[in-house]
Amino acid sequence: MLRKWSIAALVLATMLAVGCGEPEGVDVVNQWVAPQWIDGGCEYLDDLALTTVEGLAERAEAYAVVKVSPDLSGLSESEHGVLDELVAAGKIMQDMFRAQATPCYDALATRVAAYNGADEAALDRYFEINAGPWDRRMHHEAFVGGFERPEGANFYPQDLTRADRDAIAADSAMTDLFTMVRRDLDGELVAVSYSEYFGPGLAQAATHLRNAAALTDNASLAAFLNARADAFLSDDYFESDMLWMDVDSRVEVTIGPYEVYEDGLFGYKAAFEAFVTVTDPAESDKLASYKDALPWLEANLPLADEHKNLDRGSESPIRVVDLVYSGGDTRAGIQTIAFNLPNDERVREAKGSKKVLMRNIMNAKFDKILLPIAEVVIDPAQLQYVNPGSFFGHTLWHEMSHGLGPGQLVIDGRETEVRLELKDTYATIEEAKADVMGMWDILKLHQAGRLEFAEGIEKLQPVTYLAGMFRSVRFGINEAHGQANAIQFNYLLDHGGIEYDEASGQFSVNFDRFQPVLELLLNEVLVMEAEGDYDAAQALITEYAHMPQVLADALARLEAIPVDIQSEFSHYPGL
Repeated sequence: MLRKWSIAALVLATMLAVGCGEPEGVDVVNQWVAPQWIDGGCEYLDDLALTTVEGLAERAEAYAVVKVSPDLSGLSESEHGVLDELVAAGKIMQDMFRAQATPCYDALATRVAAYNGADEAALDRYFEINAGPWDRRMHHEAFVGGFERPEGANFYPQDLTRADRDAIAADSAMTDLFTMVRRDLDGELVAVSYSEYFGPGLAQAATHLRNAAALTDNASLAAFLNARADAFLSDDYFESDMLWMDVDSRVEVTIGPYEVYEDGLFGYKAAFEAFVTVTDPAESDKLASYKDALPWLEANLPLADEHKNLDRGSESPIRVVDLVYSGGDTRAGIQTIAFNLPNDERVREAKGSKKVLMRNIMNAKFDKILLPIAEVVIDPAQLQYVNPGSFFGHTLWHEMSHGLGPGQLVIDGRETEVRLELKDTYATIEEAKADVMGMWDILKLHQAGRLEFAEGIEKLQPVTYLAGMFRSVRFGINEAHGQANAIQFNYLLDHGGIEYDEASGQFSVNFDRFQPVLELLLNEVLVMEAEGDYDAAQALITEYAHMPQVLADALARLEAIPVDIQSEFSHYPGL
C-alpha cells in the first residue's frame, strides 16, 4: 500500500536520479528504494536554515584520516574481479544504510552539498562521517539544521504516538529485524519487508554477488554469495548465515543487515553494512585452537548452571583480515575494528559465530589513538604494560565473548531472546558483557594454564584494558560502546579495581582487586541477560553510564589526540 505522499516522493526521486539541480558529489540513495516508499514530506528542508554548530571544524578534525591500503599483490586476476563486484555491492549497502539512518537523506544531502559557508569543507566531511546531520559522539546532537534525530532513525514513521509504539511492540511483523515500519493510505502502521522497501538496491546488490560468485574459484565463497543474493530477495538470511560460517577464502565479505544499534527506539531493526576483506591464513590458523576453549569458558562462567548455554555451537572460526572497503552501519561514526557475527541465535546454537579481526584498522587505532591516550592518563609506572598485543587480545576475546552466555531464553513458558527482552538497553548491556567477559576470559584461561599468553599477561592485559576504556568512552556516553565503557570504568573505580591519583590526574590498576571486581560486574550483567531483566538493565545504565568529574577531567586532557579514524580506501578511491 502506498503512503499519502508517494506520488510527490516519486517525482522527487526521479528529479534526483537524473541529476536535476543535484550538486556534484551527492550520492542519491533513493535510487535503491522502491518508488512507493521513498520518503515524503521533505519540503520543510527547502526553507531550512543550515546553521552549523560552533567548533564544527574541530569535531571533524577529531577523526584522523587513514589511508587503508592492504597489500593485494598476491591476489589473482579473478580475485581482483571478485573484489570489484563485492565493493560495488558494499557501496549499495552504504547508500541503503543512509536511507535507514536519516529521513529525507537525499533532500538534506543536496542542501548540505550546496552550502557555501566558511565551514563548508568541515560540514561536508562531518555529514559524510555521521551519515547525516547528527553527531554520533555528542548524543546525536544536530551539528547542522538544528532539528532532533528521531529515536528510531528512519526505521519508523516520525509521528509515532504512545499508542503506536505499543502497537509496534506487540506486532511480530513490525518487530521483525528485516522490516521498515510505515503508514498506509489510511494512516495505519504496516510492516514493509526490506526486500520490498529496498527492492531496487537489493536486486542490484544480488547481481553483484552473483557476478562475484561466478568469478571466484573458491566453492565456499561462491556458495555463500549465491545464498546471500537469494536472501536479499527473500528476507530469509538463515541459510546464507550458515554458509558464511564455512567460508574459507583469501577474499571474504560480510554483507547485509546485521546490527540493531541504529534503532534507538526499540533495538529491533537491522542496519545494512559491508566489510570487504583479504584474509591472512597463517595468522588465522594460529588462533584456530582458541575456539576449543569456548565450552570450558561457558561451563566456568560466574553464573548459575541453569542459565549456562552449554549446548551452543562452538565451531566459531576466527579470521585475521585486512580491510579493503567498508560501507553502511560500520562506517558511520566510530570505525569497527572487529566483529562477531551472525547474530541469529539459531546459527549460534548450531555453529557458534565467526570472529573477524581487522588487523590494519586495529594497528592504526593503537598507533594514532590508544598509545597516545595511555601516555597521558596512565600512571607512568604502569605505562610499560600497554602494548598492541594486549589490545589485539582483548579485541579478540571481546568478540569471542559475544558467543558466550545467554542467548535464547524461556521466560514464563514463552520462547524469546535476550535481545528482545532487553530492547533498547540490549546494545549497551551486550557490549558491556563482551568487554568484561573478554578481559575475564584471558585471565581465567591464563590462570588455568589452558592457553599460552605473553609473559606478564596478568599485568599487560588489565592496564591495556584500562587505557582502552578511555579510548572507547570518547565515542559518546549515549552510544552503546561508550555507555558500556562508562559502566565498566565507574564500576571498577567505585569498587577499587582501578585507582585515581588526584595529584597527577592519572589512573592505575589495583592488581589485587581488579579481577574480583571484574567478576562481580560480569555476574550482574549475565544474570540480567539470563533473566531478560529489562528493569535491572535500565538500573545499571542509570547508575553507572555517566561521566564522573575525574573522567571528564581526564578526557579534557586528550583533546589533541584523535577520537577515531576516517578511512580512505586507496584501492577504491572516492567510494
